[in-house]
This record gives sequence, C-alpha cells and structure tokens, in this order.
Amino acid sequence: MDQKIIDKYKKSGEIAKTVREEGKSMVKPGTKIIDIAEQVEKRTRELGGIPAWPLNISINEIAAHYSPNKGDETTIKENDLVKLDVGVSFEGYIADTACTVALSEEDKILVEATDKALQEAIKLVKPGIDVNEIATKIEETIKNYNLNPITNLTGHGLERFLVHAEPRVPNYNNDYHYKLQEGQTIAIEPFATRGRNFIKEKDDDRALTYSLMQEKPCRTKEAREIIEKFRDREGMPFSDRWLDISRIKLRLALKELTDRNCLGVHRILKGDSKISHSEHTLLVLKNPIVTTK
Repeated sequence: MDQKIIDKYKKSGEIAKTVREEGKSMVKPGTKIIDIAEQVEKRTRELGGIPAWPLNISINEIAAHYSPNKGDETTIKENDLVKLDVGVSFEGYIADTACTVALSEEDKILVEATDKALQEAIKLVKPGIDVNEIATKIEETIKNYNLNPITNLTGHGLERFLVHAEPRVPNYNNDYHYKLQEGQTIAIEPFATRGRNFIKEKDDDRALTYSLMQEKPCRTKEAREIIEKFRDREGMPFSDRWLDISRIKLRLALKELTDRNCLGVHRILKGDSKISHSEHTLLVLKNPIVTTK
C-alpha cells in the first residue's frame, strides 16, 4: 500500500475516532438523537472529512441502520443501550468505527463482550491469516460471556468510496475461508446479544438512509435535485436531513427515485433483545495499523 494512501486512511481514522468520542460523550438520557447526529456530522466536516454515511444511532434491540431522519423526535431514555456507528471519508478513503454506551449496569457486560472480542480479533490480523480464525476468536470470546454473536452481520473490506467490499469478516466459526492480503483495508465489528443470534430487517416500510446507485431521467424537479446533490458521493449513503426540500415533495421524490431503481435503501436491522456493537478499521500490513483506535 502506497504511503500516501496509508496517510489518507490514517487521516479518516483520526477524524472518525475524534467524532466517535465526542458523540459518545453526548449519549445521555433526554438527549435527542438528531442532535447527536447533526453535531457529529458537522464536526466531521469541520475536521476535513465528510460523513461516509449519516451517523447511525441504533438503540437497544436495533442493531444497525437507524439514523434519524428529518423531524425525528427520538430521545435517549434511562437504561438504553446506545450504539454509534461512524463513517468518515477523506478523499474517498473510509474509516468505519462503532461503540456502544450502556446506560444501565446490567448491560455493561454486553459492551465488555464486544469490546473484548474486537481486541482479541485485532491481535490476529496479519497478511495470510484466514478470516475464519478471526471469526472463531470473536465467537469464543462472546460466548465466554454467556452471550451470542450475531451471525448474519459481518465485518467487511473497505475500498475507495466503497463501504462494503470483500472479504467478509464473520462473527462466528463457519465455512467461509479467505486469507487476508497485505494492503487490504478491513473493518472488524462484533455484535453481541442475550437473545437470538440473528437479525432481520424491521417490519417497516421506512428506509432512513439511501445510496444513489444509478442515474435516470426523472419527472420531478426534486428527484433531479437529489441526483445532482449526491452524484459525487459515489454511492456512499445519505440522509434526507441533508436535503432542503419540503417533507411532502421529498417523500414523492424519494419514492420516484426508489421506484426507478436509482436508489439503494438501507432498512433498519433488528433483533429480539438488546445488542452491543464495537468496531475498528485496520490496514492489513506487515505491521497492521488500527486507524480508528
């Protein structure tokens, strides 16, 4: 990996670490999650990056993909388990990191489990390692806490402007084998729960974040505006909060773009019990670098 590219990954990681910790400090009962999201996204831009996706703030049994949309009034409550999933792009080089805040004593074991699983997994990363060894260590660590890893959420590769690339980095021992190659960038992200070991898309028609996947002629002016605004994001997700369009016109424009297969949608992912999540981005080198630590 070229040193200039390493430096850009390190820059995005430095920004992501900073805004993750600032966002974490805002997680308190009574705080609106939209205020956390907008502050973290604002700070990302101030520090020289751009959000690689809208800040995800997933609470309790929601594992991922909850980002407050325009007008969201959700507030953090006593005893919530709050996950922040931060993405930062610096010239297209992405840092992906997540943390969980437990507002009750009984849920701190969930945070400890995914933090420990992530630490143990990172120790194994090197060129030539089979990701199944990493997956097995994650599963063993989480089960040592009498908890379950989420089996259908995985870590993943990162490429320029591409949030999810090969290889996968599963959270349990399975039949997927892939040897990491020097110069790759990966995100490792254990999830733990007391409940079932899989998640599913919430039974909800809402998509809270979107990706522009292709351009087609559109009937409404607002749909054309969305294409123009997010064209240079190269498919990285966006939020309707980033659009200055009235709610009714926005809903119609998003529907038109979705119906025409211009947009990819990211729906809420949910389990049946509280879920914790920890994540770091790593450069797979002879001496691996954790960019977000």
